[in-house]
Amino acid sequence: MTFDPFTIIMLAVLAVLIFFMFRNSRKRQSDARNLQAKVQPGAKVMTNFGVFGTILSIDEDESQVLLETSPGTVLTVHRQTIARVVEPAEVDTTTEVGHDDVEGEPEFGERVDDTPTDESPDTKKSDD
Repeated sequence: MTFDPFTIIMLAVLAVLIFFMFRNSRKRQSDARNLQAKVQPGAKVMTNFGVFGTILSIDEDESQVLLETSPGTVLTVHRQTIARVVEPAEVDTTTEVGHDDVEGEPEFGERVDDTPTDESPDTKKSDD
């Protein structure tokens, strides 16, 4: 059986697609294992539906998590709804340099005083 160049190219493309499919699957499994390792009582988490809270307890048998969203408010959610563990953000201590010394152009959202000029329509003389 002879293979023409088109068949060889198609088989090569198929092999590359299968390779990337397996690679992506392994990466997702690794990410899921890392997330489950971080999910422990006391961790601040975000759920798939966007609710932030702190894990109070985890029931492995029922796959349920008690999540405190605000003081006194406890939700029971499925363990798989935990999307990510929220890490505290680092505060950037650099200061932003402003454009206060530049005159002429207003900042975005800054109001400009409307002063009438000599060319306004109300001050034009009519030739009657």
